[in-house]
Amino acid sequence: METRRLPVEVITYILSFLPIADRKEASLVNHTWYFAAQDSLRQENILYNIPATSASLAAIESLARRRVSCVSLTSLDSSTVSRDVIQAVSCHLGPHLQSLCLRGSSLPETAFVHLLLACPCLSALDLTGCNSLFMSGTLLSKPETISQARGALTNLQDLNLAGLRYLSDLSFNRLTGCAPHLARLSLARCHLTFEFDPYRGSSNYNSSALLSFRNLLRFLKERASSLRALDLSGTSITSPAMRSLVQVEGLRLRELVLQNCRDLSNEAIGLLCTHQPHLTVLDLTGCSELSDRAALTVSAGLRALRSLGLGKLQRLTDGGFLGIAELRSLQRLDLSECSLVSGSELVKVCSTPELRPSLASLSFAFCSLLRDSSVLSLARSLSPSLRVLDLSSCVSITNVSIQAISSHLPRLTVLRLAWCKELTDWGLLDVEEPREERHHRREKDAGPQFSRNFGNMGFFLPPLQNLEQDPKVLSDSAWNESQKRHRASLQALKQLQELDLMACSKLTDSSITKVIRFPALRRLSLGLLPEITDASLVAVARGCQSLEQLSMSHCGKLTDKGFLEAASSLRRLQHLVISGCSQLTRQTKLCAASLFLPPPHQQARPHQLLPEHTGLRFTRSSPPTTTLWEPAPLDSSKVTRGAFTRRGGQCSNKSL
Repeated sequence: METRRLPVEVITYILSFLPIADRKEASLVNHTWYFAAQDSLRQENILYNIPATSASLAAIESLARRRVSCVSLTSLDSSTVSRDVIQAVSCHLGPHLQSLCLRGSSLPETAFVHLLLACPCLSALDLTGCNSLFMSGTLLSKPETISQARGALTNLQDLNLAGLRYLSDLSFNRLTGCAPHLARLSLARCHLTFEFDPYRGSSNYNSSALLSFRNLLRFLKERASSLRALDLSGTSITSPAMRSLVQVEGLRLRELVLQNCRDLSNEAIGLLCTHQPHLTVLDLTGCSELSDRAALTVSAGLRALRSLGLGKLQRLTDGGFLGIAELRSLQRLDLSECSLVSGSELVKVCSTPELRPSLASLSFAFCSLLRDSSVLSLARSLSPSLRVLDLSSCVSITNVSIQAISSHLPRLTVLRLAWCKELTDWGLLDVEEPREERHHRREKDAGPQFSRNFGNMGFFLPPLQNLEQDPKVLSDSAWNESQKRHRASLQALKQLQELDLMACSKLTDSSITKVIRFPALRRLSLGLLPEITDASLVAVARGCQSLEQLSMSHCGKLTDKGFLEAASSLRRLQHLVISGCSQLTRQTKLCAASLFLPPPHQQARPHQLLPEHTGLRFTRSSPPTTTLWEPAPLDSSKVTRGAFTRRGGQCSNKSL
């Protein structure tokens, strides 16, 4: 049956199994496929980025015909163009808009109120960094405006007020008073006062000068039955304040984020686990006063936990994981920058099938005590479930770890090995390293040695001899021999979507050209690899044609010829970093800039939407984003060596 005879609903269902970048390509087949691709995006609540430019006006009308419900307005200010964009969104998208993000915008209060009143179905509102709205303290000050806002925000469940310097009790009460059904609230990095009490026993919490914990506590008592997620990261919440918060009657939190709250103690975490046992997400990253006692308390008291962040806890050791087996539902564990953690206790738990958690994401970044034996055991134990593994800056791991990952974790989608300087070509290819090469490497890494041949005083570096030469290059015959033995190389990770090999300085063309061939790979970092040449760049471009982000900074052997040859295969590239590549000239700059211009047949239709996926770094799941395509002429004289980013069809450069 010809595809043009298939119903749009059937094509939409088929396309729903593809990544967003593939749906973008499918939308160019014909009109039927175009609308089917857009329908599949709408069904997944994709977030669309709409920049404040005149080119967005026609696209907004096109989005309205497809009833897009999630948008992010960027670069809004008091200009005429921004007012026109706000008016268009209010008129065309407002009636069916469910999620609105104004992150970092500087729009006037009147424009915000106008936009807010035009969106009666909002369920999520993000005002992160919108300080201009709260600077005067008059937002929603008129009674008639408040009554209208209550009607527009009656369905609001998610409110993000992070990073607002001028948020006060008065403006907080006005805004939250219009949203009676809030379930998620973020006050991260807001200037909350905990010790100072400005009300001195009064119950009228309407200060226009500060945001007090006493007023937040009043809000929590009123909304205890509906509030499920709270983010107080970077607020310096104290242990007495935490005690008051967790003991609020009727409060049953599911998610609590307390990143960089450095005044929290182990006792406060104990009270948290006692009074909020239903938590499924807890992030204590950067709470530097916490130790093993806090980790043991969490393991014993929060049995339903699914995501746990313990990064940057310098007092945490392996002893804190003696009870990790109690967290049977745990799926995400972040131990990054825990310098005293080696993973030994976690290995013991995961070695017992009936005790091991089904971890899908595990981070040991910057854990210098992690050894190959631990990585090998964890790879074997977590093979069925693990999808994301971060071993960045684990300086003690060697080829043994990468070979264990290749053999036991074929379902990985994200692998980060940046700054693991002991990784070599032999490890990526899973080829047995020659004995003389291992011996040479150990001697070289052993450091200064004493010898009577060159005097009898002190330590020294011996003069260069024949052994002090570049590592032996892997030959094609050794690679072919390993292929016959069916050993798993890094290429066994067929589902890989992100790979970071930055600063693994012993890697060369021998491995990069042979194993970096991943059809689904979207993000790749090969920066600070001084030995790779144009051969690696071309091989990557041909073997990873779904790449959207590529970093090859400070690769000094790359030349114009390699980029010109690779450009034809990098049609989906959105972000390119080539800073520090000293041999590149203006020819490469122009070639790189041309990658970010739409094809001529797309330039003629600026109203069309070409979706492109960008990864969001949130502690909770967020919808992927899509950027409007804004074709614009390119001024080649403004293109310099740096980081090129495709932003709606325009090429922006961020020099590094």
